[in-house]
Amino acid sequence: MHAVTLEEATTRFPQEAGIARYGELEEIAELMAFLVSPAARWMTSLTLHMDGGEVKSI
Repeated sequence: MHAVTLEEATTRFPQEAGIARYGELEEIAELMAFLVSPAARWMTSLTLHMDGGEVKSI
């Protein structure tokens, strides 16, 4: 669709999205482990953006 290779798109995306790097699997896993732990028992109805700051929010 954009006439670029997968490698080009993989290289360009972080720059165009305004992020420094892709997230690591461990970073996602750590959040998921917290969310299913007793420590998160009071959390309800939330949205978490695991995007390295691509979506600007408070």
